[in-house]
Amino acid sequence: MNAPRTVHCQKYDEDLQGLPFKPFPDEFGQLIYDKVSMKAWKEWLQVSPRYINTYRIDLQSEEGKEFLRKQMRIFFGFEEGENVETAWVPPSQET
Repeated sequence: MNAPRTVHCQKYDEDLQGLPFKPFPDEFGQLIYDKVSMKAWKEWLQVSPRYINTYRIDLQSEEGKEFLRKQMRIFFGFEEGENVETAWVPPSQET
């Protein structure tokens, strides 16, 4: 059995367990594989539905895919900027 890969995570700036797979079959997928930890990837999987639901993103369209990839690049720290706001409110802040 192979030991988990370690990467220097772009988001957390520390050595952490890496993904065991490339999430996309392109250069961006390779970048994530090389520089994003499993911890950061799992966090993204929790956050990404907020963008999809708030902006009603069609992941079949090129525009939808590019919107989500841009948010991902910002989230992981590959691109400068702020992630767009979502309609999600943490449970402790609901009225």
